[in-house]
Amino acid sequence: MTAETELKFRLAPRKSASVLRNGSLSGRRSDQSERSLVSTYFDTNRHKLMRHGMTLRVRKIEGRYVQTVKADGTGGVTRGEWEHEVSDAKPDLGMTANTPLRQLATAKLPRKLKPVFQTDIHRTTRAQRVRNSEIELAVDRGRISAGRRSRPVAELELELKSGRIADLFRLARKLERSTGAELDLRSKAERGYQLVAGDGDGAQHAEPIALKGELSPREAFRVVAHSTLRHVTANADPVRDMDAEGVHQMRVGLRRLRAAISLFADILPRASTARIKTELKWLTGELAPAREIDVFLNESIQPITDQDVPRRGARAIRTRFAAQRQAAFERAREAVTSARYRRLLIDVIEWIEGGRPHTDDDGTIAAYAAEMLDRRIRKARKQGKRLNELDPMQRHKLRIRIKKIRYAVDFFESLYSDGDRKELAALSDRLKRIQSALGSLNDFMAHRELAAEAALTAPPAHRRAQAFAAGIIVGAERKAADGLMKDAAKELHRLRRLRAEPNGRA
Repeated sequence: MTAETELKFRLAPRKSASVLRNGSLSGRRSDQSERSLVSTYFDTNRHKLMRHGMTLRVRKIEGRYVQTVKADGTGGVTRGEWEHEVSDAKPDLGMTANTPLRQLATAKLPRKLKPVFQTDIHRTTRAQRVRNSEIELAVDRGRISAGRRSRPVAELELELKSGRIADLFRLARKLERSTGAELDLRSKAERGYQLVAGDGDGAQHAEPIALKGELSPREAFRVVAHSTLRHVTANADPVRDMDAEGVHQMRVGLRRLRAAISLFADILPRASTARIKTELKWLTGELAPAREIDVFLNESIQPITDQDVPRRGARAIRTRFAAQRQAAFERAREAVTSARYRRLLIDVIEWIEGGRPHTDDDGTIAAYAAEMLDRRIRKARKQGKRLNELDPMQRHKLRIRIKKIRYAVDFFESLYSDGDRKELAALSDRLKRIQSALGSLNDFMAHRELAAEAALTAPPAHRRAQAFAAGIIVGAERKAADGLMKDAAKELHRLRRLRAEPNGRA
């Protein structure tokens, strides 16, 4: 086995040819090498290998065939890679005895394997020396194909051959500044599977997280943080396309990452974590108006058009906020197209990979998760008993506390046995109902401010009609608020500490 440590970047197609001519690179252009790589990826009809975090490919390189097994490991920038030369374009499972694939290599597996997709890549490589580290820079141009579907590839890969990972990030920052390259956490294999499924262009949801009970809290955090960052970056294109669900999913990814930072705060390095939190808060803030106004338009303004509301008022308030929505989505698009966003991605992944724990990273994630969930549920129950006494800001803080517990349940679900996951699912459903009720109450407060502003600043010709429409919106939401408070109080009263314990608890 070899350990592959690399960073992958997306390039604008027009930039790919110029990367290797970059004046900031070391070495001579005469040291560059070029070759064609045609790779076929194999899996079962139900994608068993992919579901177990593995890929199997056979690559043709200058008349030779090389079989490669890759395993995701902890989901970071380093993963295991096992290569063997084979006789032809078909996989040879006899060569996988010392790889993770052996756990899946039943007698039936060879018959079930079939080509799933193919990549046809022209690769140009160049060795780089950064301080005392050796890094291979590769520019890939070509296509991924799955049946009649295909997608272009224009990528930059930086692989650490020897030396310090800090030097890998040092070169990454230099190339981001000079080429506008954007960190991409998806492998070609992942993009190929998305192409097969036909879901690679729209909004992307969170992926399942698999943890082993014997991991240390720091190791577990690394797995969780990488997964949440992947959720963020997977929705960059939908945000640029001003897709509402894409904006929502990127915000969810950011909330999950920020929740993970809060849940593991006692083991994270304080100084660097504070800087990362600041940048994540910036991006969250750039996306927030688009989501808030989109929800207001769809859930508050649109329904009144079917009620007994003057058409002029309904039309005026809808037109006003449609224009604001457009501006807010353009703001979100500019944020994820900016150099600050590209730097943020590099900073976050380097922070995830490096940094020493603030305190001793003793024990297992199983014990850590059990104690964390128990403590946070107890605090939420205590505060929930006083729900009717809380002011809007206190209710908002309780909602965030509930949301973090729900994310923690999602993060740690794989640590529990199949039987115990029923209890976790019931807890998650209850937390979701509490979060939804408190979230709607929070939205109502924001909607009230938006509606009031619209009424007060409307042009004279529409002021009375628009004020009437705004009053209808506020009145309907105030009526709904009473029911939401009752729902939240009932679910908080039923909130219970977990009886189930994660596997591997110390």
